[in-house]
Amino acid sequence: MKAIIKLSKTLLLFGVIGTVAGCTLFESNRSIDLTETPPGLVSSGKDDLDGIVEIDGSSTVYPISEAVAEEFSKEYKNVRVNVGVSGTGGGFKRFTNGETDISNASREIKDKEALKASGNNIEFYQLRLGDDGLSVLVNPANDFVDCLTVLELKKIWEPGSKIDNWNQVRTTFPSGKIRLYGPDTDSGTFDYFTEEINGEAQASRSDYTASADDNVLVSGIAGDKYALGYFGYAFYKENQDKLKLIAVDAGDGCVYPNSETIQDGSYKPLARPLFIYINKSSYTGKSQVKAFVDFYMDYGSALTSEVGYVSAKLSVYEDNKSLLNEE
Repeated sequence: MKAIIKLSKTLLLFGVIGTVAGCTLFESNRSIDLTETPPGLVSSGKDDLDGIVEIDGSSTVYPISEAVAEEFSKEYKNVRVNVGVSGTGGGFKRFTNGETDISNASREIKDKEALKASGNNIEFYQLRLGDDGLSVLVNPANDFVDCLTVLELKKIWEPGSKIDNWNQVRTTFPSGKIRLYGPDTDSGTFDYFTEEINGEAQASRSDYTASADDNVLVSGIAGDKYALGYFGYAFYKENQDKLKLIAVDAGDGCVYPNSETIQDGSYKPLARPLFIYINKSSYTGKSQVKAFVDFYMDYGSALTSEVGYVSAKLSVYEDNKSLLNEE
């Protein structure tokens, strides 16, 4: 069995595969020809399967789940897959209340979120998809910044920071008002960046342009010579003609995020894992959810790479399948 990747250039629009609430549009460069039925999927009865699969959460993981949903809908035409983008934290709020079947996440679930799920009798599977290198970006017209240290990033982004000009970061930098762009406080990207750079999740200066829509951040940075921002690597790759990627120095020299440095951990401290969380009762009790998750585990590795992230090894996906089949 093989999924044969064919490139095509289409733009995902609202409603292509269902209702996408508050979503970040992501250009699709792929179409998968499912010439054979992968192991674990039943070839018969696809036309008879219907219902809804409800997904919400991380804008970083969104392109992966959206890509899987698009391909899934070609095979299961009567199943509607709704992929929302309310951020990792916002997704977990809905997931732990039993409102969604799947939660996209760019961080692990917090203890308090898992406790809330338990209180609502919700059990779940955590499935690893791959890795992201959270990327630091400036405007392409910025010709004086190629690398920033972790300490410099902290100086800029820490709570109460008064840094508002590039020459306050380094005296060799020119005078130019820094305008900051980043994810909102419900974002797993925000949690991860603040914990790794500022030493505490959610600890950040508040006077920046915050959005759950990564396209807003791209537009802001692309339109301002002295802008600085951060978001997931796949969105940088999708918009690299509009942005300039900055290397990060954690003490061992300047390192840019790419597939090698993200996977081997040398891009630190901003390389991070990506997940989906599955409601166990949805997986075992809703045939459309089971079919979608099984499909995800068969094609998720290829599609994770296709949209610009570093896919986990196939052995990780096999472990995911074993976890799903334990009960």
